[in-house]
Amino acid sequence: MLTKLTLTMDNTVIGRAKEYARSHNTSVSDLVEKYLDRISGKEWPVLAALHSPLVDSMTGVVPDDGRDYKELLDEARMERFAQKGTGLG
Repeated sequence: MLTKLTLTMDNTVIGRAKEYARSHNTSVSDLVEKYLDRISGKEWPVLAALHSPLVDSMTGVVPDDGRDYKELLDEARMERFAQKGTGLG
């Protein structure tokens, strides 16, 4: 049985969600349903177990400047290459 649910959220988030849903040939309702099913289902306790004092203490250790792994890796490679070129590597 389907039931209507009203959610309140930021317009920017709604716009991005609609764009994502459109590009994945689905609906925002389906995305929200799958997400809520996942976090409220059997898998959630396993994910919750990943939170520990150690993991929590590490949160924020590496600053998030918005760059992804590939960008950071490329930058590190360029720095290494530059050091080898100057005889410092």
